[in-house]
Amino acid sequence: MTIATGDDRWLIALDIDGTLVHDDGFLSPRVVAEVERVRALGHEVIVATGRSASNAIPVIKDVGIQHGFAVCSNGAVTIKLHEDEPRGYIPHEVITFQPREVLTKLIEKLPNAHFAVENVDGSYNFHRPFPSYALGSDNYETPLEELMDEPVSRVVVLSPEHGAEEFVGVIAEIGLHSVSYAIGYTAWLDISPQGISKASALEKRRAELGILPSQVIAVGDGRNDINMFEWARAGGGFGFAMGQGPDEVKFAASAVVASVEDDGVAEVLAGFEGILFSRSVS
Repeated sequence: MTIATGDDRWLIALDIDGTLVHDDGFLSPRVVAEVERVRALGHEVIVATGRSASNAIPVIKDVGIQHGFAVCSNGAVTIKLHEDEPRGYIPHEVITFQPREVLTKLIEKLPNAHFAVENVDGSYNFHRPFPSYALGSDNYETPLEELMDEPVSRVVVLSPEHGAEEFVGVIAEIGLHSVSYAIGYTAWLDISPQGISKASALEKRRAELGILPSQVIAVGDGRNDINMFEWARAGGGFGFAMGQGPDEVKFAASAVVASVEDDGVAEVLAGFEGILFSRSVS
């Protein structure tokens, strides 16, 4: 087995929900095996997720990644994995913004929505309850006004009264110009500091690791993965959309692979040598 070094190394960015794990949290042993195999070849696998660090760590551990970086909170938080740390990681970069302006706009347009903010320490303050799986265990109910007081790495909005497509239109009407945002499958909105995304965080990690821009692969299924595909393709790399993703996500990718239920990530990683071969003969 030849171990990749220097310019031969690749950065492989993998989303969690709908990509690594099923809706019910199931993680396929085939996916775990392929991640382990590619890492053993010397390549860098970085989980890039909308989850907070504390919610991402259990999956990262289950995948078998003990060292390196993980991009969380849609790029606002990057952690460095450390087995010996009580939480399993140390913060590497945390980017924040003042949420008052954007929350004021959202509350005016969506008075019945549920709002939460992700704090610098990874905990959440929320105004109305969220699903039990959404914010992790470190969360605190807070008066709405108090959500606006401190710098945060993310604002989260859930609007149960809207369908996903309707919600896209509502958010477009609000005009969130001073921040970055991503809309989920449901009426779920993640708001990050301006210019911050999975792509922006991954580009910093790529540069730190000394991996060529053309040696990147991104795999995901959601609207918050589109910028990751665009980043990968702009440098000459590849973006792969999971088969169950929305059409707009598939259109942004280099190719569409099998759904998460059919181990689409494993399909990409199993074909990794084919990608390398096609590069060598082109």
